[in-house]
Amino acid sequence: MKILRGRRPTETLRAGETGTPEATGKAQRTVSVAQRLRMAFGLLVGLIALVGAGAMTARLYGDATVDELTEHVQPTRTANLLLLTDINQVRRSLRGYLLSGDHTQLAEYRKARRAYPALLADARGHSTPGTLPHLATEQRQIDAYLRIASQQEKAVPGSAQAHQFARTTSSSFLRFEATNKALDAHLAGQANDLQERADLNIRSTIIATGIATVALVTAALIVAVRTTRALTRPLGHVQATLAQLAAGEHSARVGESGPSEIRVVAHSVNALADESDRLRTIEAEHERLSAVSRKVGRKIRERLQVGAVLDEVVSGVGEGLRADYAIVLLVEGDKPFVPAVRAWNAERGILTEEEARGLPPVPAEVVRGYYDRGGSWHIDDIRDYLVDARPLPDAPAQFGTEGMPSENRSAAAELNAVAVMVSPFGVGSEAMGALVLIRCRPGDIWRPVEIDAAQSVASGLGRAFQHSRLYEKEARVVEDLRALDRAKSDFLSTVSHELRTPLTSIAGYVELLMDEDAGPLTPEQHHMLSVVDRNSTRLRSLIEDLLTLSRIESGAFTSGRQPVDLCRLMGSTTDAIRPAASAAEVDLETDCPAQPLLVHGDTEQLDRVLMNLLSNAVKFTPKGGRVSVRAAAEDGEAVLSVSDTGIGIPEEEQKDLFTRFFRASNATALAVPGTGLGLTIVRKIVANHGGDLGIRSQEGKGTTVTARIPLHQSDTPE
Repeated sequence: MKILRGRRPTETLRAGETGTPEATGKAQRTVSVAQRLRMAFGLLVGLIALVGAGAMTARLYGDATVDELTEHVQPTRTANLLLLTDINQVRRSLRGYLLSGDHTQLAEYRKARRAYPALLADARGHSTPGTLPHLATEQRQIDAYLRIASQQEKAVPGSAQAHQFARTTSSSFLRFEATNKALDAHLAGQANDLQERADLNIRSTIIATGIATVALVTAALIVAVRTTRALTRPLGHVQATLAQLAAGEHSARVGESGPSEIRVVAHSVNALADESDRLRTIEAEHERLSAVSRKVGRKIRERLQVGAVLDEVVSGVGEGLRADYAIVLLVEGDKPFVPAVRAWNAERGILTEEEARGLPPVPAEVVRGYYDRGGSWHIDDIRDYLVDARPLPDAPAQFGTEGMPSENRSAAAELNAVAVMVSPFGVGSEAMGALVLIRCRPGDIWRPVEIDAAQSVASGLGRAFQHSRLYEKEARVVEDLRALDRAKSDFLSTVSHELRTPLTSIAGYVELLMDEDAGPLTPEQHHMLSVVDRNSTRLRSLIEDLLTLSRIESGAFTSGRQPVDLCRLMGSTTDAIRPAASAAEVDLETDCPAQPLLVHGDTEQLDRVLMNLLSNAVKFTPKGGRVSVRAAAEDGEAVLSVSDTGIGIPEEEQKDLFTRFFRASNATALAVPGTGLGLTIVRKIVANHGGDLGIRSQEGKGTTVTARIPLHQSDTPE
């Protein structure tokens, strides 16, 4: 396993770790798992081999004893007994023949005598060196007896000599018999001794095997327990430490003990834990710097003025990146130098604009070189480059070829600059400036995460700075437009007032002429005065609309409030519009409840709402059409609707209905007169009464305008 990182010098030894040379040597002498297993299994195999060898030796010894008993002693004894039996048969058959003369006995005698050599050879074949002398003695004694028996065989059966031979036992036979019995006794004793030895060997083997088995099992248990402890204890520590680490106890470490392989595993676990701590520290710092970048980015996006944006940048980045100075250089058109426009100090905060401008500017080609190259430039110790004009490593333009100008070097030295970072910003291919961060602490170098954070802020600064400049330009344009709009409103108000005075005089004189106060009129003159009166009325209505619109835009449009019966108001308005409807051959229908329908409003303005809506409905409804006016109470509101079967409004144009001076295309095509201000004024009046206005229309089928105004409450102040 690869060790990722060693312990840092400042870390203390943890539990289970040793740092002395003696401990190190002990750790190096620690046996491995393989060695411990080899020793354990070697001991067990040795004990098993020892027990097996003992059992094999006892078995071989027992087999040798049994072989000697079954292959030599017992066969020799049996052959010896058969030899005795055969010689006795020779003696008995010879005596029977001598006494009775029975040749059958003589045949038995001769048969037994012929069997003697084979029996003696069989006894010798199984005998041991200790019994051969006895067999040799028996052979001499048997041969001596058989020589005597050969002489006795020649005697006449039944004769006195034969009887004498039958009654007399040869001394050679007696000696043979004694020797045979002695040999049998010797063989019997030897057989008993071998049997006892075999029994003793079996008992000893059983006892020794049992003792060896018990010893082997005991040794195996001891070795197994010791080996298991030697392996499971350190592995248990490793497992417990891993569980603690997995549970979030990042300070947990395992003692490096036990066999060498487990010590390596423990050391690797500790090394991985140390590396995890290091990575968590880096990640925490990265999260902190990301939060700084997000916070600064959010603040500069919230600021619309250039000055506020620059203030947020230098203070936010300076504090977040632990800088001693944060300076913003801003490109000014095509000027050859880029001045400092904002500066921040860790102790004093944002410096005055004069102090920032007092810092020497930087050549514009240097700033553009930083921006064109992309990314941030940094140096961890600039002090050696401030002594003389030495080229800065990896810096663009003049800074990288000739070094910093003397005034810039002097300013950096006066600020005690050590670590410097430059993050250019801009939009597209246009370089707008650079963010310069300075640290005055030797050894406090710029880390990659800090460089990334500064570059992130610089990227957002370019966009925010562009937005701020556009906002300021837009604000100036808006202010100009507002001034122009105010001038237009003032002009409309003035012109309307100026037009209404002569128009009133014209209308008054037309009325006097039509009343024939100045003398009788001819029909032609009466007709011409009617045309003048009608157009002066239209002109007066237009002027009133313009004055109302002017008051609306200036904020001077208000409504006086009192209880108003909409049904009564609707009756008077329909009566006023009915002659125009009759002239246009349009049916006019009304529907209103019998009881009063009270709202809290301005009678004149509400009458104007009804008049505008009814005049529009009659004006845009062709001959034979119908206009319906309805009023009702619904959910605490007075609902007033005016419907017609007129030309309707194209669907794609309905979104512009409340735009000033808007007229539908079909109305324009039919040359229907109008100013396009009626609905705008109606909507404003309804809104002033706390209501809302809705329009539903379909081209060629008609339009319905619905106004909803809160009903009058009895406790509403007059």
